[in-house]
Amino acid sequence: MENPPYLRLVNEIAVQFTHRPFEESAEVVAAHVRKFWDPRMRGQLMAHAVAGGEGLHPIAVRAAELLQQQTVR
Repeated sequence: MENPPYLRLVNEIAVQFTHRPFEESAEVVAAHVRKFWDPRMRGQLMAHAVAGGEGLHPIAVRAAELLQQQTVR
């Protein structure tokens, strides 16, 4: 089975920030996703992370958690 597009995209973004501290990287990725992604794709990412995050880069998992926290507020 092929990975969904959001998985590839968020992992590609996450890898670009591995040189930064982990939490800072996650915040930057979350900000990018919040600003540029369609709400449906954001929702798919957050649901994927909640379901275990299989295939997600650790930075992407944390970014999804941050998005989820900001959505709940």
